[in-house]
Amino acid sequence: MAGTGRKGQGARRLIVHLGVQKTGSTSIQRHLRRNADALSGHLVVRTPEEGSPMRPLGRAAIGFSLNPSDDGAKALRLAFREVLDTLPANDIPALISHENLAGAMPGNGGETRLYPALPQIAALLLAEARDFAPDFVIYTRNQKSWRPSVWAQAVRTDGYQRSLLEFEAETADLPGWGDLIRRLGTEVGGRLTRFKLEDEADPLRPGRQLLRHAGLDDARIDALEPLDGPTNGRLSEGATEFLRRLNGLALHPHARGRIADLVARNEHLFTATAPSEGTS
Repeated sequence: MAGTGRKGQGARRLIVHLGVQKTGSTSIQRHLRRNADALSGHLVVRTPEEGSPMRPLGRAAIGFSLNPSDDGAKALRLAFREVLDTLPANDIPALISHENLAGAMPGNGGETRLYPALPQIAALLLAEARDFAPDFVIYTRNQKSWRPSVWAQAVRTDGYQRSLLEFEAETADLPGWGDLIRRLGTEVGGRLTRFKLEDEADPLRPGRQLLRHAGLDDARIDALEPLDGPTNGRLSEGATEFLRRLNGLALHPHARGRIADLVARNEHLFTATAPSEGTS
């Protein structure tokens, strides 16, 4: 049983970290997992680990964002309920972190807008978490550095075929983050908190703002074990260009994914590949 049976002010706190992609989510999740034992008395954490209900939850959010429908909304709520049902029956606040809860990022599945379905996704999660006291967290990143990182990730994981120059032309009309925050606020009201990636002081202890928001003090955060190094960094220009060209071939998605993993593990082999126009 996930909840405590109380509602309103006495309900159990539930923090939902919505991402978005390329704002340090993977590093935050890795740091949370590394310190799961130290956090266990203060925070119940759920991140997208292999084989957990968090993976289907992320897929359901992406699917709904690319094709909003009643069936997609039902699937998303059911996937979220499966995650909530894994929470132990106690009063310890819970933190659910998955960057794909934001929906498809630009470059994924033909999306060129700034998370148009995220407000609907948040509203669906809010409705399903009626037995909790939920609030939502979103991280943002300066778009000048965020967009090239999103492009490289779309090439790496989503089969995106166009150059960075073409991607930036496609997304030239994206509004600033304030637009997304306003749209989200319309659906969830005062339950939304925004943090900026640039305000994270220590890259080896990522998520300080999120952990403070969850109720941990600085001394406890400083005592957590740091990461060994950066996580999910952008591939080299040569490796990214190789994958971009690979994306133009008629490969089975599974085969393409295995090649992408191979490239990521051996990106040093692609340092001599000359980038095409618009990829720098």
